[in-house]
Amino acid sequence: MTDKKHKQHKPEIVETLQGNVSTEQPATGDQPQVEIEALMKRLEEAEAKVAEHLDDLQRERAEFVNYKNRLTRNQEDDRVRMKGDILKKILPVLDDLARALQNRPADDAWAGGIELIARKFQSILESEGVTRIEAEGQPFDPNFHEAISHEASDEVESGRVIAVAQNGYMLGERVIRPALVRVAQ
Repeated sequence: MTDKKHKQHKPEIVETLQGNVSTEQPATGDQPQVEIEALMKRLEEAEAKVAEHLDDLQRERAEFVNYKNRLTRNQEDDRVRMKGDILKKILPVLDDLARALQNRPADDAWAGGIELIARKFQSILESEGVTRIEAEGQPFDPNFHEAISHEASDEVESGRVIAVAQNGYMLGERVIRPALVRVAQ
């Protein structure tokens, strides 16, 4: 019960107590009044305990809701991390297919089949939320790029990516593999 409900019922309780006390015992001075005051004090103490227990219960419920939310968030983070780990194992296969396609002979049906396989891999990754990190010509960012060399360049300003040695990929906002790049000095 809330404090409002307790306060609304107090006059009824007092009247009931006064009625019970006056009918059971003869009025001998202050004795009934003392008993009423003692009962009122006990009532207030009980109401205080009820309010304290209600507060404790509300806190426990809030803590439990926070626990459930934290557990759900942790499970989602674990799921995304495991998904990223699995997809990271597939990326070298996609890299090998891309290298094979760069050196393929023209008008070869077999090479066309390899290209279809590479496109299927790419579409699977995209459907899972994996995106390629665009690096060439971008400013070097250690959060997304891993420099394998620094080279002098007249065409590109210092600190920008000259070339990509290996594509980097992200799963949502999380980098699952940084791009291996060459950076201009």
